[in-house]
Amino acid sequence: MRTLVSVLVWLVVAPFAVWAALRVSPYDGLWPWVPIVAFTPYAAAASVLGLVLAGALRRWVAGAVALVTVAALALAVLPRWFADGEPVAGGGSVAGGRTLRVLAANLMVGSADTAGLMDLVARLRPDVLTLQELTPKAAAALDRAGLRKALPQAVVRALPGVGGSGVYSRYPLTAGPAIQFGAFGQARAVVTDPGGTKIEVVSVHPCAPKYEGRTPCWQQGLVALPRGGGAARVLAGDFNATLDHVPMRDLLAAGYRDAADVTGRGFTATYWPSGGRAPGVVIDHVLASAGMGVRAFSVESLAKTDHRPVFAELTLP
Repeated sequence: MRTLVSVLVWLVVAPFAVWAALRVSPYDGLWPWVPIVAFTPYAAAASVLGLVLAGALRRWVAGAVALVTVAALALAVLPRWFADGEPVAGGGSVAGGRTLRVLAANLMVGSADTAGLMDLVARLRPDVLTLQELTPKAAAALDRAGLRKALPQAVVRALPGVGGSGVYSRYPLTAGPAIQFGAFGQARAVVTDPGGTKIEVVSVHPCAPKYEGRTPCWQQGLVALPRGGGAARVLAGDFNATLDHVPMRDLLAAGYRDAADVTGRGFTATYWPSGGRAPGVVIDHVLASAGMGVRAFSVESLAKTDHRPVFAELTLP
């Protein structure tokens, strides 16, 4: 009986231990790990069950493994719950400096509610709007609805299907070379704000790693994004990745901060896989290069799309 109990305890503890080991490692992952790792916050919460069970049944070795597992996963995900002590990089005040307001929305193959998006633009007054899954039909509908009046500058790379994207701006805009892997295109532009600061903006949308054949395209689309460095850069859109994916962790290490993470809103889901049959995950982001500050962040609602738009107010260097 004691052996059976020990086996049952390890059956609960071991999967979370393997999960934690993979999460803290630099393992890039193959399918299906790539989509599974997006649920790490849920695994972190559930891993406590193994610790409680091992302790209650006095299985001390399993309990020690469970304790290390819980600690590793907690250290990976809990910082997203807390706002940074100094929201503005470089020790500046969150109240000072010029700002750049950024809104990003995935239009779900162009089907998102046009009026709803225009309401968001009117209410949030973004200086920059990045759109993903922007189809020619959706782009034309937005033009008719007055998007170009609010944001007259645009780099539009509308395509049928999921691969279109665009960058709209209140300020002068210079088109850059698009990032294209598979059917997914990521529009790129340089915004010049009234103070003369140039900010590179990418409407992010790599391939979705829904099955094994998509994983290389997904990795290439994220690796090709410009690193943070010393320039002012903003990556905004549907990354098809959470902060638990290695390519996202690499981006943060290369000079970016995630606006949701900085403001303590890193657990607010932006997408529900399998048509809402799976728990929500955080795959839509606004990343700002380290020289920029984060004043505010929110997750918005938009009808007729399976993503929730994300909005950030950033301070410029």
